[in-house]
Amino acid sequence: MTFKTSTGALGLCCAALVTLAAPLQARDLTVVSWGGNYQDAQREIYFDPFRATGTPLLEETWDGGYGVIAAQLQSGAPSWDVVQVETEELMLGCADGLYEPIDWDALGGKDRFIPSAVSECGVGAIVWSTGLDYDANALKTAPTSWADFWDTKTFPGKRGLRKGPKYALEFALMADGVPADEVYTVLATPEGVDRAFAKLEEIKDDIVWWEAGAQSIQLLASGEVVMTSAYNGRLSGLNRTEGTNLKMVWPGSIYALDSWVILADTPNLEAAKDFLSFVNEPERQAKLPEYIAYGLPVKASGDLLSDAQRAELPTSPENLEGAIALDGDYWVDNVEALNARFDAWLAQ
Repeated sequence: MTFKTSTGALGLCCAALVTLAAPLQARDLTVVSWGGNYQDAQREIYFDPFRATGTPLLEETWDGGYGVIAAQLQSGAPSWDVVQVETEELMLGCADGLYEPIDWDALGGKDRFIPSAVSECGVGAIVWSTGLDYDANALKTAPTSWADFWDTKTFPGKRGLRKGPKYALEFALMADGVPADEVYTVLATPEGVDRAFAKLEEIKDDIVWWEAGAQSIQLLASGEVVMTSAYNGRLSGLNRTEGTNLKMVWPGSIYALDSWVILADTPNLEAAKDFLSFVNEPERQAKLPEYIAYGLPVKASGDLLSDAQRAELPTSPENLEGAIALDGDYWVDNVEALNARFDAWLAQ
């Protein structure tokens, strides 16, 4: 991506370029991920070992949003280099030229990766699921569906949902009786969107909206909510570190793939490429499920896992039963309008 400057005397232009170049070149590689126990795991197996190779690395966290990345680049002095993004952020940014193309030869070729991990300007980072989570020590009767999530008489108390229309609308339709594999067909109609918002309205006063992945599990573990939508890996990670007994209802969950992207025109392009090669070493990537149960994009990494580790992943056949894939195309086409409608609805 090229940002134009106003024309002027050649000497002044060159001097300005020299002035700008020095701090850009001096900036350390900055990698951005999702925080919480997931980023704690990444620090152990990726970030700290990569720093040990001699390349300085700064890490930051974010809560997502395509506009955040666009603003980084529009500022003319982005402070990020490598970012882990969700499906629609990958698709939108790739179409708009915000990311560097991936050098697949440097990563050993596309065939090393599961097909969904391969795109023009992103390389898969994890496969993860969002589903209904609850504390098995707190509930005598376990919820089994999104209909139970909406049943405030049988399961009194607050519920947690990710703030925004994505996931909330899909789960609302499932709670209203739409089969999981028909959700996006229904949601593609104006009547389906109206139906989803009407269903959300039923429990609006009972919802605690969360924005960061770590927040959802904190709400559940503290007892502030009786159940919540949450990312499967966050749940497994807290169970391991804190001895909690949090459970996930896999049927009705939505699985997706996050990707690593390199922001366009980064001054740290070579270091960013080295980082992507580093995190996609099979032996290194296979360590992730020891900390947090996310699926792995490098095929050879999966071969190194135990049967017990595979059983926890969203990619296991048992956990995929009754689950659906996030429809990235739907959200690319509709995210702006639905975000606006959601914000207006929430403010009512």
